[in-house]
Amino acid sequence: MQSDNFIKNALISVSDKKNVLEIAKILIKNKINLFSTGGTAEILKKNNILVTEISDYTNFPEIMDGRIKTLHPKIMGGILRRKNQDKEVMELYNICPIDMVIVNFYPFEKIKNIKTNDIDDIINNIDIGGPTLVRASAKNYKNVIVIVDYSDFHPTINSINNNTMNIEKRFNLASKAFEYTSSYEKIISRYFIKKNALHKNNENYLFPNEIKFSFIKKQDLRYGENHHQKASFYIEKNIFKSGTVSTAHQIQGKTLSYNNILDSDTALECVKEFNRPACVIVKHGNPCGVAVSNYILESYLSAYNADPISAFGGVIAFNKTLDEKTAQTIINQQFIEVILVPEISDLALKTLEKKKNIRLLITGKLEKNKIGLDLKKISNGLLVQEYDFCDVDYRLWNFVTKRIPTKKELKDSIFSWRVSKFVKSNAIVYGRNEVTLGIGAGQMSRIYSTKLANMKVKDQGLNVIGATMASDAFFPFRDGIDSAASVGITCIIQPGGSIRDEEVIQAANEHNITMIFTNKRHFKH
Repeated sequence: MQSDNFIKNALISVSDKKNVLEIAKILIKNKINLFSTGGTAEILKKNNILVTEISDYTNFPEIMDGRIKTLHPKIMGGILRRKNQDKEVMELYNICPIDMVIVNFYPFEKIKNIKTNDIDDIINNIDIGGPTLVRASAKNYKNVIVIVDYSDFHPTINSINNNTMNIEKRFNLASKAFEYTSSYEKIISRYFIKKNALHKNNENYLFPNEIKFSFIKKQDLRYGENHHQKASFYIEKNIFKSGTVSTAHQIQGKTLSYNNILDSDTALECVKEFNRPACVIVKHGNPCGVAVSNYILESYLSAYNADPISAFGGVIAFNKTLDEKTAQTIINQQFIEVILVPEISDLALKTLEKKKNIRLLITGKLEKNKIGLDLKKISNGLLVQEYDFCDVDYRLWNFVTKRIPTKKELKDSIFSWRVSKFVKSNAIVYGRNEVTLGIGAGQMSRIYSTKLANMKVKDQGLNVIGATMASDAFFPFRDGIDSAASVGITCIIQPGGSIRDEEVIQAANEHNITMIFTNKRHFKH
C-alpha cells in the first residue's frame, strides 16, 4: 500500500531557472516523473533529463506566443483531483494526478522598475498560469505539495524520503504559496493604481481607499525599546536599492537592538543629506553632532566635539569610505554602539575587529529617499504620509531682514536647515562652518529648545559668535530671537508663517541678525 507521501508526478514551471537542473535531477533520482512547460522543458532536455512537455501531455500546443500553456483541464484536474471522489473522472479523461508543483512567477517587480519598458512590455510580464497553478495546488494541499521558494525544496524531499511529510508541513507550504500569490497581486495592483492616478494627473495613488503592506522578518531582537517588550525587525519585500539600514550587511558586533535600528536609520538618513564627507552621531533618536568637512576624520572629530557627553554610546554614520585612521580615532575616543558606512577599507576593518562588540554595518551606495511612505502606528490605526523630502533651493527662500546673509551664513543656513529635519520638534540647531554647535530637541516650547541649545554650547565652552540658528518651524514670539542673539547668533533660518512674523523680523533687525524664511517646515514627532 502506498503511503500518503508517495509522489509520482511533479510539474515544474519556473521563470527563474537558476536551480531547475538541480531540482530535476533530485526528482528523477527519487523516481518522480517530470512534467514541464516549453522553456523549462527545453533546458531539461538539453541536459538529458527525461521530461514530458505539457503540450505533449495535453495534446494541445502552447499558443498565443506561449501565453497559454498550463490552463488546461488535464492540468487543473490533475492538481485539483481528490483521491477518492474523482477516480472515475480521472480515468475517463486520462488525467494524471499531479502530486507536486514547483513554480515561480515572471519577475514583474523587476520589470516594472526598468524605466525603458513601456506599459505593454510590463503587462506582458504579468504571470497568469503560474498563480493559477499555485493557488490550485495550495487549495488542494492535502493531496498536492506546492513549492514556491527554493529553500523549501530540500527539506521537503527529505521529509518525503523519511515519510514525515505530514499535513502540517503541507499546510505550511500552502500558506507560503498563498502569501506568494498575494504579494505578487499587490505589486501588480500598486503599479496599476499608480499608472491610473498619473493618467488622471492625480498623486493620490499613494493613498488608496485600502492600504496593505508586505514585510518579511529579517531577525528577532533581544527585546524592544525596553527589556520587558518582545520585538522583531521586518523589512519590505523585494528591495532593490542599497543604502538603508534594512538592506545593510552587519559584518561584526552584537545583534542590533530595537533602539540601535531606530537611531541607525536617523543617522543614515541624515548623513545622506550631504555630498561632501560627513559624519552624523545620533543618540536617543536625535543627532547630537553633525559635521561636514574635506575628510571624514575631520568630520568625525568636529561632530564628536560638538557634544562628546551625548555622543557616548551613540550611533555614528558616514557617507564616505571608512579609513584606518578614522576607525582608530573612534575607538580611542569613545564608546560606540553602531557604525554605519557605505564602504570600509581592509585596514579599517582590521582595526575595528579589536572591538568585537561594535556593530559594523556596511550599507553600500547611499541614495536619498525621494519617494515612498512614512508610517506611524497608533492604537487601532495607521498614519501614512510621504517622506519629508524636499530639495534645498535657497533661490526660493525669502530674505526678510534689512541685512542679507553673507556667503558663509548662507552656507551654514543650508547645513543647519538640513540637520533640523532630523531633530525632534521643537527643534533648534546652531551651526557654524558646517558643524553643529548646540542642538535643542523635543521641547514643548520653542524658547526652551533655544535655551537648551544655549546651555549645551555654554557647558562645552563653544564659541557661537557668528553662528547660524535653524528652527524647524516658525517662532511664535520674539523671545527665541532674543535668546539666540544673547549668545552671538548672527543668522536665523526658519519657515516663517507666524501671525507675529513682523515682531520676530523686527527683533532680528534690532540685533542686526539676518533672517531667512524657507516657507517650509520640518516637524518631526
